[in-house]
Amino acid sequence: MKVKTILLIFLLGSKFLFCQVTEEFFSYKLDQNREIKIRLPNNYQATGDVKYPVIVVLDSDYLFGPVVGNIDYQTYWDEMPDCIVVGVNQETTREKDFEYNEETYLPAQGGAAFFEFIGMELLPFIEKNYNTSPFKVIIGHDLSANFINYYILKTLPLFNAYISISPELAKEMPTRLYERLLNVDKALFYYLATSEGDVRSLRKSILNTNTKLQTISNKNLNYRFDDFEDSNHYLLVGQAVPEALNEIFDIYKPISRKEYSEKLLPFSGTAFEYLEKKYDSIHKQYGFKKPVIENDLRAIAAACEKKTDNESLLKLAKLARKTYPESMIGAYYYGIYYEAIGDYKKALQRYHSGLLLKKSDYIDKDLLLDRIDEIN
Repeated sequence: MKVKTILLIFLLGSKFLFCQVTEEFFSYKLDQNREIKIRLPNNYQATGDVKYPVIVVLDSDYLFGPVVGNIDYQTYWDEMPDCIVVGVNQETTREKDFEYNEETYLPAQGGAAFFEFIGMELLPFIEKNYNTSPFKVIIGHDLSANFINYYILKTLPLFNAYISISPELAKEMPTRLYERLLNVDKALFYYLATSEGDVRSLRKSILNTNTKLQTISNKNLNYRFDDFEDSNHYLLVGQAVPEALNEIFDIYKPISRKEYSEKLLPFSGTAFEYLEKKYDSIHKQYGFKKPVIENDLRAIAAACEKKTDNESLLKLAKLARKTYPESMIGAYYYGIYYEAIGDYKKALQRYHSGLLLKKSDYIDKDLLLDRIDEIN
């Protein structure tokens, strides 16, 4: 394969910094150049422990913008991880790219070549040249939403998550999809969407498919279906993309008030064990280690105090200092721990030591001084 960069764009702003590359990619499977877009995340690191999930966008001539926009917004608020987004433009080739045999209803001719192009050329190129995690997502709409299902039918599904927006489903696809998802033996996300104003023939097929899929009982399958009101075949893209990303990256999110009250407090283990389990799940699911964030430290600390779980509070203080060695965070939580066990002398020492360190999003000198005044 040969790749020629034809456009490099840097966008700089107070909130977003990213790099987008448009390249001419020569495919031996397709025997032609194909235009692809590669969007690197904010502060992309080409080497190191930070790994990035890959999101492949078919029909990217019109889907790429909505997908990237939603990812920008959600990553800014740390609602999902930074990702590498790869778009495949198909404005003039989509009919051929998604071609399937009218008897077997499986990819044929141009569709078979395009199927192999994604799996045997494009993904290996991205994995070789970028710092990727094993977690991969694919997104399609209409014809491309049907096409992404063929990757599920493989013995080992090529992607971990599938976003199928108003698919024009091939005959036999609903049954094949049901049978495959019923027996999938590794964690897989599947999102399906339609709308009240969707194309009638597509909507009928999608609703019937959902009726089948929602009966599946498989612990490895995370299935989500949306039927949007006051929307049509095209507008539902703007509604489906954020809902799908929200579902796929649910466990990545910071601990919310709802998670705190419904999951953390009722958890049978210790508060710190809950934190460990949450971050282990993120690592296992997405293939990278997420540094513990301050929001989650606060949530665990609150649970520790509510449960009088001083052992977890000490572990939390050690973790905070290790994760943020130059910040006031570690000193603050050590102070909280020593207050909890009644050692006010050490608590004061910790709070005073924190005054010399950098403030965080939630902890500053005023907060430390308030704690000092309360003890004195």
